[in-house]
Amino acid sequence: MLLDDASAEFNDFFERHYAELARLAHLLTGESDTADDLAADALVALWQRWDRLRSADHPVAYARGVVANMARERIRSAVRERRRITLFWTRAPERTDGPDVAAVLDVRAALARLPFRKRACVVLRHAFDLSEKETAVALGISVGTVKSQTSKGMAELEGVLGTRAADELVAGRRNR
Repeated sequence: MLLDDASAEFNDFFERHYAELARLAHLLTGESDTADDLAADALVALWQRWDRLRSADHPVAYARGVVANMARERIRSAVRERRRITLFWTRAPERTDGPDVAAVLDVRAALARLPFRKRACVVLRHAFDLSEKETAVALGISVGTVKSQTSKGMAELEGVLGTRAADELVAGRRNR
């Protein structure tokens, strides 16, 4: 099979410059396997434009630029991937000494039994640690109403959960 002039020229270019382009890629990425792939990918890209490049003054310079750009993208991609992996694997593990799940469910069930205003006051004051004034602003009620609704809500929770559980809910707020 005879090669046409363009194919013959590209084949010659490939033979003369592949090793140099692979070395360049290796020096840029530090990875020999990646270097071979990048050099091959760059030469594929060059082949696709060979009709225009074969008459250029410095096709090797263009080829080096292609390798450099591909290496840069490879490095950026690897950095992004490492960041994603780092974020995934460095998240703090779930605490095994966390809250008693049954107790949490009991508190949630007890809170659900409270009328909305009492529940909102208790939650904003004790779970979100808002001041009486901040709670009043958030709910659009007076500070006095926040005080009374919180007090009544905590009393109802004590009735359902017991004094110790209600005290722990308040103590948990103070320990944050």
